[in-house]
Amino acid sequence: MKIAVINGSPKGKYSVTLQTTLYLEKKYPEHEFEILHAGQRIKSLEKDFTKAKELLENSDAVLFSYPVYTFLAPAQLHRFIELCKANGVNLKDKYVTQITTSKHFYDITAHKYIEENSLDMGMRFIRGLSADMEDLLQEKGREEAEKFFDRFLWSVKEEVYTSAEKYESNYSPVAVISAQQIENQKDNKDVLILTDETNPDSNLSKMIERFRNVFPYKTRVVNISEFPFSGGCLGCLRCAVSEKCVYKDGFDTFLRENIQTADAMVYAFNISDHSMGVRFKMYDDRNFCNGHRTLTVGMPVGYLVSGEYSKEINLRNILEARAETGGNFLAFVATDEKDTDTQIDTLAKTLNFALDTHHTAPANFWGVGGMKIFRDLIYQMRGMMKADHKFYKKQGIYDFPHNNKGKTLLMYALGALLSNEKILSKMGNRMNEGMLMPYEQLLKKMDEEKAKK
Repeated sequence: MKIAVINGSPKGKYSVTLQTTLYLEKKYPEHEFEILHAGQRIKSLEKDFTKAKELLENSDAVLFSYPVYTFLAPAQLHRFIELCKANGVNLKDKYVTQITTSKHFYDITAHKYIEENSLDMGMRFIRGLSADMEDLLQEKGREEAEKFFDRFLWSVKEEVYTSAEKYESNYSPVAVISAQQIENQKDNKDVLILTDETNPDSNLSKMIERFRNVFPYKTRVVNISEFPFSGGCLGCLRCAVSEKCVYKDGFDTFLRENIQTADAMVYAFNISDHSMGVRFKMYDDRNFCNGHRTLTVGMPVGYLVSGEYSKEINLRNILEARAETGGNFLAFVATDEKDTDTQIDTLAKTLNFALDTHHTAPANFWGVGGMKIFRDLIYQMRGMMKADHKFYKKQGIYDFPHNNKGKTLLMYALGALLSNEKILSKMGNRMNEGMLMPYEQLLKKMDEEKAKK
């Protein structure tokens, strides 16, 4: 595959974000990466866009690489996208994704900006990688980069993508025809479908039926409408201390033995008053401590939704935020607005991929920000919320920045340098070179290991 890499950083080759792309280029030599330093060369591209247009139109896919600047992509990349549209670049049906580095402050809005503009140009959008600036220097970060690219390649092969046409709202519930039952469905995973549907003839019931018939693994359905809730959460915080609810309706046991044992979960609901409905809200509220102690972390999740989901902006944000703060890979949200069968099949394929490859992805702003709020809250309340505190210590969530004294001292030293104009004038580009040094060592090591083989 020929991939046009659009480096939106004004630093050009000194971009930290670009190092992840260079890493992938070495890791996947069977694919051709051609880099355009669009952010650095934006003035010359304004004068002559010919070569950029040729690169884009002659590539199989486009990879936007950029640092997150103030909620969005850098202004230079904004201008590049304007030039693409003004010069009539034909990008219809080309695959597109993105790689960003940041401290996860509103990386979600930056990614959404690229997605929306890609859809404007008729492209096939595949969810990108949102990494911390130093992730590539850690083994976990490199694994996440490779998992991202493996998922990108799989998505291209399986034609799993977002397009403007797929998500154009045209709400018209249909009678979803059940697929033929797959023979020899795999049963070595526990895949749970959680619903509150009570009407066996509803569109949602038919969506559930189709999903169960096309999904490669056997599934089980848990209907929370059948659970004998004694009532909604009272906010008494009893469970924060003892992990046991004040109600004696057996929800604790139900949660641990029927829900948290699953390897993957699909939520199935009808949109009701711009939410998942009262029953699901009661379930979530009674699940209170699981919201703090993300006991389902690593579990891939998906959704079957009946209703005009494309118009429910807040609900869409909630579903993504739930997955991010819970440490769950959100496989797909299938709706009955348009091409329902295709959407359900896409959910089935993507969830199967996540299970078979143990796919995970680094958290974005919702996940990172949400957990930092909980981290500080639980630490402050650790004397009362003992169960949460124990879990957070075990999971290493208490990653307070003041504990990293070495980095704090380094920032003081850099601050002193940046405040001295004479030193800055003598340094030239050496600060950028110094920032890239550990990344260059990593890439050099890859070349040396390849040469030994």
